[in-house]
Amino acid sequence: MDFFATLGAAVGGTAWTTFFFILALSVIVFVHEYGHYIVGRWSGIHAEVFSLGFGPVVWARRDRRGTQWQIAAIPFGGYVKFLGDADASSVRQGDVSGLTAGEKRHTMAGAPLWARTATVAAGPVANFILTFALLISMAVAFGVPREEPTVGEVRAFPFQGPSLQPGDVITAIEGRPTPDAAAFGAAMENLPVERVMHYTVRRGDQTLEVEGPHLHAPIVGSVVIRSAAIDAGLEEGDVILSLDGHEITTFLQLREIVQQSEGRALPMQVWRKGETFDLTLTPRLRTTEDEGGQLVDRYQIGIFAGLAFEFATRSVGPWEAVTLAGNQVVGMVGSTFSGLWNIVSGQITSCNLSGPIGMAESMGDAARIGGESFILMLAVMSLGVGILNLFPIPVLDGGHLVFYAYEAVMRRPPPDRALKALMMAGMTIVIGIMLFALSRDLLCV
Repeated sequence: MDFFATLGAAVGGTAWTTFFFILALSVIVFVHEYGHYIVGRWSGIHAEVFSLGFGPVVWARRDRRGTQWQIAAIPFGGYVKFLGDADASSVRQGDVSGLTAGEKRHTMAGAPLWARTATVAAGPVANFILTFALLISMAVAFGVPREEPTVGEVRAFPFQGPSLQPGDVITAIEGRPTPDAAAFGAAMENLPVERVMHYTVRRGDQTLEVEGPHLHAPIVGSVVIRSAAIDAGLEEGDVILSLDGHEITTFLQLREIVQQSEGRALPMQVWRKGETFDLTLTPRLRTTEDEGGQLVDRYQIGIFAGLAFEFATRSVGPWEAVTLAGNQVVGMVGSTFSGLWNIVSGQITSCNLSGPIGMAESMGDAARIGGESFILMLAVMSLGVGILNLFPIPVLDGGHLVFYAYEAVMRRPPPDRALKALMMAGMTIVIGIMLFALSRDLLCV
């Protein structure tokens, strides 16, 4: 358990959730708005105000370029107000009659089309860069499993004491060779249902036959945010001894019992660091993909299986870290659009959509699990903000870019009356989406 998880156990509750949600949102908003600010500055557009938050100003400082940097009392957003803007939206121009031609060049409206386009696009791009940078940092910091299945940290276990040791290279499981990760995965299929298994390991210059817990032992490898498991207090490394009165030998038994529960509360006995205790949790119906890739509704408690040990890792080089992060970003973007399409098309319920309360709970749960989980959730949230801001809705960055595309084609900006009407329609759409998402938080269990 790292610092985040320890602090979460001590604080807990609404204060914990609110703090980490505001922290995550502030980081994401600052990066987004800084993208607008820095590209605007590079392209000759002067920023009058850089605000983190809205409402009354609680702290402010003006830099040597004349930009006021401020923190406002309502910490749920931010903005950059450029010279000549009528408001923080940077769409409508204020009174610039007192400005010279040279000064007008430093306004958003008076800047060339390429400068305005780059400045607006820089916000979402900055969010994508943040996601990418966080994923690269995680790859460098935590590494990847070695090619040969090698034991790292050995978890505590209540039954047969694990005779596996850190550094052991597992060469066979129950006589099945495991020269690499693929072979190790294949060897895990159709194993006998026994608490103790036989491993062949290479330990230094010796090849030994040792015993250890079943590979599919009922160990909590990780806990899902906003799940029955995290609400009940399950933690990584917990060993589930029984569920609904049934003694548990392998993790696969848990799935069968949960699926047959039909959402009924299930008593559970858990072993953690030498102590045994009881708790009760209620499975929740969630939409997942089955083995054939079809979307199905299944009852889940929100845990992933873990092994009796963690794999030893190796460090990664810069190019490998970039490649791994790039693949993760591509997968996250695909999952985001796939999820949105499945909601719009009705293949999954709108309860899979999270509003502000759901996002706050997600960040609080992620921080409670640990620092790695929080950073990953921060990366996911930053990517989501970047994608959302590119939607072609007026008041969002994507709507601004549509206006600029119109200007590029028609050789003139949209009429001011049309801009006002579209901005009002865009604001209505955004508020409607926010209220709908909030209703999902309040009405969906």
